Amino acid sequence: MRHARQVLAIVCPGQGSQTPGFLTPWLELAGVRDRAAAMAEATGIDLIAHGTISDEETIKDTGVAQPLIVAAGLLTLPVVLGATGIGAADVVAGHSVGEITAAGAAGVLTDADAIGFVARRAAGMAAASAVTPTGMSAVLGGVADDVVAALTELGLTPANMNGAGQIVAAGTLDQLAALADNPPAKTRVIPLKVAGAFHTQHMAPAVAELAAFAETLAPASPAVTILSNADGTAVADGADILGRLVSQVTSPVRWDLCMDAMLALGVTGLLELAPAGTLVGLAKRGMKGVESVALKTPDDLDAAAALIAAHSHTSPSANA
Repeated sequence: MRHARQVLAIVCPGQGSQTPGFLTPWLELAGVRDRAAAMAEATGIDLIAHGTISDEETIKDTGVAQPLIVAAGLLTLPVVLGATGIGAADVVAGHSVGEITAAGAAGVLTDADAIGFVARRAAGMAAASAVTPTGMSAVLGGVADDVVAALTELGLTPANMNGAGQIVAAGTLDQLAALADNPPAKTRVIPLKVAGAFHTQHMAPAVAELAAFAETLAPASPAVTILSNADGTAVADGADILGRLVSQVTSPVRWDLCMDAMLALGVTGLLELAPAGTLVGLAKRGMKGVESVALKTPDDLDAAAALIAAHSHTSPSANA
């Protein structure tokens, strides 16, 4: 018999989580292909082709990757939650572009507005990425303060503070090459499958147009607790959440603080939407004891349903 309250978090991955063909099995489920086609038409991006037959280099492109990842999360969310909807969760959060998915999941943005927003974000960031050859690399291990000091010395930005011994460096390709040649003590440096230095001032040219588009939207208050990438805090005002989505383009992602906040909220179960795996991996190291499921393919739906039944406050078994 459980006496402690069970708390379910739904998390949404960011850029670099996509793999060739990952959307293929989801499109076989009832209604998913039609919804994907509608999203593709709204963005002018062939999300179905990019999620099924496009190669790795094609879906690495920022203009493709970001809408594809957000669409995948919004497409798989109702499949896994069914009639209960987002009310099954206690908290939602998204990493980088996944924060847009989280805003859609929480009801802050409609699916149409979330897709429209990410399409403009992607186009703006792709254009900004083309100005100077930039990229990102994960730095695994080491002492966090020492890693940040080493990045600063090279002119790099600690763009993602992911916790669990992972910091993502962003900057020019020359700066990243220097990091790879001389990594901080006791670290490994792994280049990421992204096409720009996201969450740095290199992305500043993308902000103005995105902010202008945001002003045309009417964000709602979130239906569940949503955590901000900026500082891990819960934000209750829809306009504030939307403003943070705009400023996030040039600001570091503090996923470490989001994980800390989930632990403080008592999260006991964590479900990662497609294309899943990255955030569950971080949680296994940074949120020990929290049960998790990565929703990679429809084969994971049974495990996801079991997780929801065990940890959602809407399930009779969760607090039995």
